[in-house]
Amino acid sequence: MKIIVGSRGSKLALTQTKWVLNKIKEKNPHVDFEIKVIKTKGDKILDKALDKIGDKGLFVKEIEEALLNGDVDLAVHSMKDMPSALPEGLRFSHVTEREDHRDVIVLKEGIKSFQELPEGARIGTGSKRRKYQLLKARPDIEIVPIRGNVETRISKIESENLSGVILAAAGIKRLGIHEKMKDRIEYLSENLIVPAPAQGILALEIRDGDIELHGMIEKIRDKKTEVEAKAERAFLKGLNGSCHIPIGAYCSVLGDEIVMTGIYGDGEGQNILKAEISGSREEAEKVGKALADKLLEEMKRNEG
Repeated sequence: MKIIVGSRGSKLALTQTKWVLNKIKEKNPHVDFEIKVIKTKGDKILDKALDKIGDKGLFVKEIEEALLNGDVDLAVHSMKDMPSALPEGLRFSHVTEREDHRDVIVLKEGIKSFQELPEGARIGTGSKRRKYQLLKARPDIEIVPIRGNVETRISKIESENLSGVILAAAGIKRLGIHEKMKDRIEYLSENLIVPAPAQGILALEIRDGDIELHGMIEKIRDKKTEVEAKAERAFLKGLNGSCHIPIGAYCSVLGDEIVMTGIYGDGEGQNILKAEISGSREEAEKVGKALADKLLEEMKRNEG
C-alpha cells in the first residue's frame, strides 16, 4: 500500500514530514510513503511581509488543493500555519506529540541573553505577535522585518547586522540547530512571548472519508497534545485569527484541568491585551472559545 504525502520543500517541512512518516511506518510496517513537494504562495513570494500577500493559509492552500483532487493522500503542515477553518471535504487526523511550544532568540555572537541586548538593538522577525510583545518588554529595540526559512533567517544576523532573530523553538530543535548553536540560543518564556496557537504541533490533514489512513495515524496519537490543539485552535477560531493581527495562545494541561493564556491585539500594536482562564480538560474547546470571548469583550470596551 502506497500513500502519497504532500509537503512544502523547505528543509524543516521535509524533516517534519519524514519524522511523521517514520512514526506511522513503525506502527504500520506494511505501508510505503512517497513525498510530493508542493510549492505554496508563501514559498514563492519572499520579498513581502506575510500580512501584505494574503491571510493565514499562505503555506497550505496549494497542498490542500492537491489533497482535494486526489494528487496526495496526506498533508503534513505546521499547525500554527493553518487557517481557523478547513476546506469542505478535508479534516485533521490525530495529532502526534508536541515539540517545544516556545519561541527562541538566536543571538549575535558576543551577546549573552535577551536581557543583555544593547539599547536600540535590531531584532529580526516577520511576526506581529512577536514584534509587539517584544516591544512591550523592550520599547527601545528596533524590529526588522525578515522572511525566509530557518537557516536564511539565522544568516540575516550577519548580513543585516542584527543582534538576534526570533524563531520557533520547535523548528530549531527538529533541525538539530539547538545543539550546534546552543551558546547563542535563549528560550523565551510564555511570560515574555505567548506563542502562536498550536506552535510546535504538526497538523496531519486528510480527506474526510479516509477512515483507513485515519486509523493508521491513531496509533501515534498523543492525547495531551490533542487537548492543547483543541483549546488553542478554538481560541484562534473564536478570534477569527489571521496574520494581520497579533494572536497568541498556550494551553497548559495540569491533570484534569487546563490553564490557558492568550493575547490579542490590533494590527498596529496600539492595544495588546492578555488574559488567562482555566477550566476542565474535557471542555478544552469551550475554554479556548471563552478566552477568545473574554478578550474580544475587553477590546470592545477599550475601543468604545
